[in-house]
Amino acid sequence: MSQATAVLTPSASVDDISIGISAGDREELSKGLTDILTGTYHLLIKTHVYHWNVVGPMFHSLHVMLEEQYNDLFAAADVIAERIRALGYLAPVNGAAPADGVLDRDAKASSAHDMVDDLINDHENIVRLMRKAAEGAADKGDAVTEDMLVARLTFHEKTLWMLRAIVTN
Repeated sequence: MSQATAVLTPSASVDDISIGISAGDREELSKGLTDILTGTYHLLIKTHVYHWNVVGPMFHSLHVMLEEQYNDLFAAADVIAERIRALGYLAPVNGAAPADGVLDRDAKASSAHDMVDDLINDHENIVRLMRKAAEGAADKGDAVTEDMLVARLTFHEKTLWMLRAIVTN
């Protein structure tokens, strides 16, 4: 490895961190946040794809709402990744892409109702992950991670309310 490559290669700094959270707890927290970051990217991409492809009487409302949501998710991914780094670990390089081929999905074959139902399911999944991680952060005395997750939970639960309101008969 050349000196330039070595200097530019990211590395974790788990050994020299003394922030009042044990190394083992920081590792566990960063693993939970990595799962949340992966889920956030998955939801970001799916929301963006649906934003492009939604049709029907609710087109404009959904198109605008989904744009707001994917922009928020994009910003959230940065905040989550930076928290992983602050805990001394690398933000994931591999594994953050959706595994189920969301980009290959034929979104035009889905109705707006189906898209919203699908997003509800994904938001519920990430809420469960975040709630568990926030409880773990509180147990480990990591108020920063807990606070960040509470803010994210607020976004996702409000989004769920709005999405459910759209598909309610």
